Amino acid sequence: MSSWMINAASALVFVLAATGIFFFVATRGALIVRGLSGGPRSSESHVYPIYSNMRLIKMVDFQPIISAILLFQYHRLVSKIVAGLRTTNLKRKKVLITSCAFGNVIPRVVEASLESGAERIVIADIITNELTHAKSKLGQHARKIEYIEDDATGMTQKEGFAHANVMFFLLHELPHDLKAKALSEAGRMLAPGGKLYLGEFHKPTPWVLKCLSWSYFKVFEPLGLALWDSHDPVTILKEMGGWSVERSTFFFGNFQIITATKH
Repeated sequence: MSSWMINAASALVFVLAATGIFFFVATRGALIVRGLSGGPRSSESHVYPIYSNMRLIKMVDFQPIISAILLFQYHRLVSKIVAGLRTTNLKRKKVLITSCAFGNVIPRVVEASLESGAERIVIADIITNELTHAKSKLGQHARKIEYIEDDATGMTQKEGFAHANVMFFLLHELPHDLKAKALSEAGRMLAPGGKLYLGEFHKPTPWVLKCLSWSYFKVFEPLGLALWDSHDPVTILKEMGGWSVERSTFFFGNFQIITATKH
C-alpha cells in the first residue's frame, strides 16, 4: 500500500474518531456529567447541550452531516412524511410540528402543509434557541407560522387544535417514562381524524446492522434501544387505543415512519 493511501486512511480514521468524540461530549457525555453534578432535575435535564447552544446548533446543522448520521436515508424518511401531508386535506386547518429537528425536514413539512391548504403551522420546542434556529430557515413563510416554547410531554396548547402532527426523531432521546407521555400529548393535540407522522429508529433485520446499531445506541443514545422492544411506538399507540397505525421501515429495517390516524 502506498504512503498516500496510508496517510489518507489515517486521516479518515482521525476525522471519524474526532467526530465521534465531539458528538459524545456534546450529547451523552454532557448528560453524564450533569447527572454526576447532582443538580436539581428539570424538564430540560434530558436535553443535550448541542440543542441549547446556538453555536453548536449552527455547527452541526449541516445537511450532509445530518444525512450521514441517518445513513443517508434522511431524504427518504422526510419524503415519506411529505407525501402523506400532500395527500391530506388540510384546507383551513392547523399543523403542529412537535420539537424542532436538524436538516431540512421543517422547511419541507411546512411547504407540504401549506400546499395542502393549511392555514397555520405551529412549531413547538422546549428550547428557545431551537425555535430561533428553525425560524431562520422559514423567513418566506413567516406570516403562516407560530413558534411556541412548549414541552412535548406536557403541551399547553388547546386540545385537538391540529389536524396533523409531525414528530421527527424525538422519542429516542426521551427518558423511558416520557416516551409514552410524548405520544399521549401528540394525540391529545390532534382533532379526530388527524394524523400523527412519527420518524424514528427501528430494530434492523441483518445481524451486522443490528450489532452496529446496538453499539451506536449504547455509546451515544442509550435511551433509544427501548424503541426496539419495551417502548415500541406502534405498541404504545395501540395500547392507548383510538388509533389506526401503519408502519413503514427503511434501510433493512433500521428506520421507521409511523403514520397514525386518531379515531
